[in-house]
Amino acid sequence: MKTYLVTGGAGFIGSNYIHYMFHKYQDGIKVINVDSLTYAGNPENLKEFEGRENYLFIKEDICNKEAIQRVFQTYEIDRVIHFAAESHVDRSIRNPEVFVSTNVLGTLNLLDAAKLAWETEDGYKEDKKFLQVSTDEVYGSLEEGNNYFYETTPIDPHSPYSASKASADMLVKAYIDTFHFPANITRCSNNYGPYQFPEKLIPLIINNALQGKKLPVYGDGKNVRDWLYVMDHAKAIDMVMEQGRLGQVYNVGGHNEKQNIEIVNLIIETLAELLPENDPRKAHITKDLISYVEDRKGHDRRYAIAPDKIRSEIGWAPETMFAQGIRLTIEWYLKNSEWMSHVTSGEYQKYYNDMYQ
Repeated sequence: MKTYLVTGGAGFIGSNYIHYMFHKYQDGIKVINVDSLTYAGNPENLKEFEGRENYLFIKEDICNKEAIQRVFQTYEIDRVIHFAAESHVDRSIRNPEVFVSTNVLGTLNLLDAAKLAWETEDGYKEDKKFLQVSTDEVYGSLEEGNNYFYETTPIDPHSPYSASKASADMLVKAYIDTFHFPANITRCSNNYGPYQFPEKLIPLIINNALQGKKLPVYGDGKNVRDWLYVMDHAKAIDMVMEQGRLGQVYNVGGHNEKQNIEIVNLIIETLAELLPENDPRKAHITKDLISYVEDRKGHDRRYAIAPDKIRSEIGWAPETMFAQGIRLTIEWYLKNSEWMSHVTSGEYQKYYNDMYQ
C-alpha cells in the first residue's frame, strides 16, 4: 500500500484530489493530509474520510521545518503531492511576504525533508516521487491570438503570487538537476468545481448572485482564462505521478478559454434556469448586478495552456467541457448552501469588504 503525503489537502484542489484518489483506489492507498487550515483550508471538505484507518489529518504548517521532517521520520512516504500554497493574486499584492514564506520556504522544507528521508548511498529509495503542483500564471501573459503556453515557454511572472510559485518551481528544478531528485512539476490552468473558496471568480459570483449582491468584474471583463474542471486536474496529477518521466514539466490545460464577463453572464443565466420559480432569489438574479471595478494591478490579459505533451506522453485529456462543468459546479453550490455560509463568515467577510467595497 502506497502512502501519499498531500500538503494543503483541506483546500480546494487538494480536497478534490483526495476525493478522486479514494474513489479510484478505495482502501489500496493511505493518505496523510498536512494542512495548516488557513482561511481557505476547510476540514469539512473531507469529513466523510474522518475515522478511516487509511486517512490521517495532521494540522501543521509546511514552514515548520522540524514538524515536516518528523512526518517523514514517522511514516514511510512514497508520494508527495504538494498543493499547499497561498494562492490568491489580490492577497499577494497586499501581503507578498506571506506568499514568499509559504510558497517558497515551505516548498524548500518539503524538498529537504523528502530528500533526507529518501536518499540512499547510490541514489534514492525505489518508487519515490515528489510532485510540485504549480500554475500557468508563472508564464505571465499571452497576447490575443492563437498562441499558447508550452512547457518550453519562458517563465515571466507578473504578480507576487506567480513570482512565488515560479520560485518554488525553480527550487524543484534545482533539486532535480543538482541532486537527481525524483520529481515532476505540473502547471495547470484555472480550476473550478466543488469546495472552491469564494474569493475566486466562479464561487464569488455564484454566492453574490444568490444573495442579490453586486458582481464585481475587474476592468472591462475581457481578460481570458483557460478553465479546467477540478476532477480532470486530479486525474492528470495521478497520471503524471504514476506515468510521468522523472524531471519533466507537464502543462495541464482545459482548452476552455473564456472571458471573465462570459463566465459571469453564464452563471447568471444558469442560476436563473436552475432555481425553481417559487424561489425568491430568482427575481433578483439579473445582469443588473454586474459592477465593473478598478482593474487589478498587473492583471494578465490572457492565459491559455497547450496540453499537448501530457496528451502525447501520458494519454491525459480534459473530459469535462465547460458547459457541463459549470452546471455541475453551480448545482453543487446550490445543494451545499450550509458549506458556503460557514466559509463566508468572519474573516472572509472582512476581507471581502476591504477588497471590493
